[in-house]
Amino acid sequence: MDYIVVTIFPEMFSPFWDHGIVGRAIKEGKITAGAVTPRDFTEDRHRTTDDRPFGGGMGMVMKPEPLAGTIRFAKSRLPEAQSILLTPQGRPFDQQMAVSLASLGALILVCGRYEGVDERVGESLIDLEVSVGDYVLTGGELAAMIVMDAVTRLVPGTLGGEGSAQEDSFSNGLLEYAQYTRPRIFEGQKVPEVLCSGNHKAIEAWRRENALIRTFLKRRDLLIKRGLKPEERKILQKWYRDIEQLLKDQPLSGSDPLPGGQ
Repeated sequence: MDYIVVTIFPEMFSPFWDHGIVGRAIKEGKITAGAVTPRDFTEDRHRTTDDRPFGGGMGMVMKPEPLAGTIRFAKSRLPEAQSILLTPQGRPFDQQMAVSLASLGALILVCGRYEGVDERVGESLIDLEVSVGDYVLTGGELAAMIVMDAVTRLVPGTLGGEGSAQEDSFSNGLLEYAQYTRPRIFEGQKVPEVLCSGNHKAIEAWRRENALIRTFLKRRDLLIKRGLKPEERKILQKWYRDIEQLLKDQPLSGSDPLPGGQ
């Protein structure tokens, strides 16, 4: 996977590319990453990259000439890359999109600033607009890092174990199951016995059920969107029967026997 980031603050990315999974992937040659700045494609001595919007209004807008020049330069370096503008108006970024982007092989990530970019740049030079959430950031740099981090995890070999990415939250439409490590007892709370049993089939079943219940309790919307697999339907049906029995076994409020048997 190859990345080029278009940003007026290229220095923000050096620490990101030097550490963690992304840094290791760069050192091992599994990905490449670099930044280019529109300031290098300006023609005035102040290296101006923004100007007032036509029609008036608050804030500034990124000028089309330097931004277009930077994107075209990036495309000359990565001709097959998709150009992505990070913007609150884009398609929501999720795990499914990360998988799709990871299959492309090269990305140009364009970081907007100020009130946005000149619309003509978006119409002619951007392949996809992406949003990392329904909130507004100061610029697209942090959003670009989020996209690179999520996509890089899906590049084969970057996580050390080929199955690691497949077990992450959202990879199969569910949240990840609960994780535990040593010690077995922490502040009176024990690790579930099944995880220490060595019974891999039982452990797999526990993790599948735990992932389902965590998703049901925390992100029910994911189940509605994704639907249920046959084994998951069986688990939910069992819960339904257990809850129904629990309700039957409990007396109705106010129906407890009166003191003295009256």
